[in-house]
Amino acid sequence: MNEYLTSLETLMPRLADGAINIVMALVILIIGWWISSLLGRWVRRAAQRSPRIDPTIVPMFYSVVVWAVRIFTVIAVLARFGVQTASLIAVLGAAGLAVGLALQNTLQNIAAGIMLLILRPLRAGEYVALSTGTEGTVEEVGLFLCRLVQVDGIHVSLPNSVVWNATITNYSRNVTRRLDIPVTVHYGDDLNVALDRLAALVADHPMVQKDPAPLIKVSEYKDNGTVINVRVWCASAQYWDLRWDLFHQIRQTLGSAGFKPPIPVREIQGPKEGGAAAA
Repeated sequence: MNEYLTSLETLMPRLADGAINIVMALVILIIGWWISSLLGRWVRRAAQRSPRIDPTIVPMFYSVVVWAVRIFTVIAVLARFGVQTASLIAVLGAAGLAVGLALQNTLQNIAAGIMLLILRPLRAGEYVALSTGTEGTVEEVGLFLCRLVQVDGIHVSLPNSVVWNATITNYSRNVTRRLDIPVTVHYGDDLNVALDRLAALVADHPMVQKDPAPLIKVSEYKDNGTVINVRVWCASAQYWDLRWDLFHQIRQTLGSAGFKPPIPVREIQGPKEGGAAAA
């Protein structure tokens, strides 16, 4: 009995130290996780308030800040239990090398994401089209994925390496865009009058910019009429509104002026007299 009590007295300080270490480790873990979330929210709010910070880099910067704090928190928790953090870091480095070799494609996505953020061929809020056939408005460029929202509301997630290796057509980067509309005028109608009517239409349109000046020129001839190219410049955000409105007003303007619709006409001639008998 005395030996049991003696061993219990010897064990109690160890149990007390272990319990204190567990409690302190939990406290460090909870505080570290809370601080990481707090810093992440603060970084996101600060980035959203500042007009100088590109919103494209916010998700990646948020992830880096949060997980950097959490990694240091885990290391501090392990150090509380007497784990040699220097050797742990060496082991993690070796393990990271092995994992990196096994996850080459994932690391390619991270490297591609970093290059996309450095060179910034696309940014959040811009409408882009990739040579792979995918297009939409950029919502986020993350560590691994780029997220696009198509015009029909469908979200598309693409690996960063796919976006980086594709040819990117950015429709929103420039402030202005050029709009070309082909207008076919029937051969029987007055071409000069059509040119004057179209020039007056685009000159009075509020979305058409004066500089560069609109250009109304004959571009080609087709079976059903002469093609006039209506070339104007507008703000990029107003491109589709102007396109739809001009298509509507051009048809109304020419129709009210008496121009015939450029419907293809085929003239079919019968066989000459005596042709059938000769055959």
